[in-house]
Amino acid sequence: TILAAATNDAAAFAFVPSRVVSNKDTALYGTKVGIFFGTSTGSTQEAADLIAEEFGDDVASSPIEIDEIQGSVAAEFSKYDALVVGTPTWNTGADVERSGTGWDEIYYGEMADLNIAGKKVAVFGLGDSVSYSENYADASGELYDVFESLGCSMLGATSTDGYLHEASKAIRGDKFCGLLLDEVNQEELTGERVKNWVAALIGEGLLSGAGTAAPAVSVQSPAPVPQNIETEVSVVEPVAVTQAEEQEEGFLGHYNSLTDKTWWVGNNGRSSFVTNGPPEMHSTLTKTNTRISP
Repeated sequence: TILAAATNDAAAFAFVPSRVVSNKDTALYGTKVGIFFGTSTGSTQEAADLIAEEFGDDVASSPIEIDEIQGSVAAEFSKYDALVVGTPTWNTGADVERSGTGWDEIYYGEMADLNIAGKKVAVFGLGDSVSYSENYADASGELYDVFESLGCSMLGATSTDGYLHEASKAIRGDKFCGLLLDEVNQEELTGERVKNWVAALIGEGLLSGAGTAAPAVSVQSPAPVPQNIETEVSVVEPVAVTQAEEQEEGFLGHYNSLTDKTWWVGNNGRSSFVTNGPPEMHSTLTKTNTRISP
């Protein structure tokens, strides 16, 4: 299995909280947004937290992990007039069940029987647009397709400009099917991307009732910080870790044979980095890891 997901380094999420919906707006819209996510390392949860913060707690729910509601998905979704749903991508390149999270457990079982036609839904996802440039955030596309197949009103498409990918199953037409974030290579753009996306969703009518949706707001991706990339795939430098910390934490290596690079994720999810070559080339790391993906 080739794996791809964003780093779980909380420090990467640098942002200034901004509530874009006031109490007056809430009274006008009379709606509530449910935020649901799947995660393996915690990165998607942190992204969900940013999105919830941007909406404001008078409009959006606290983010809910999809694993926690298996068996009661219909009841939980019915509590909200609109849904914002997110996923990482782990099963890179797979045709189905690409997220590596609890979403895969319910897509073609429990969710297939949902009666949520017409519910407004927006999708967000995380991925690595450099190491997995040909399969960037693929799972977001599957998440979108499942809800669209249930007759939901899909909102929140965004421009592909400013990203580093080559291909993605999350592209519909000439846009991403939702908000895509790259916490490995473009973490400095996350705050602005989230802020712009939430504003656009409100403009598209996510918070509106049965009436006419507000005019759509175009989302412009913030310009990426210039980077000097001498090879086709850049390498994230290893995070400095003391020997004691390394032994206590341990790293799990995920090797991509296509790019000949290994993505290392700390077992406690606090750090990650990319190295050249297979895991066995880095003996100080493989002594502490618990599993190496082929």
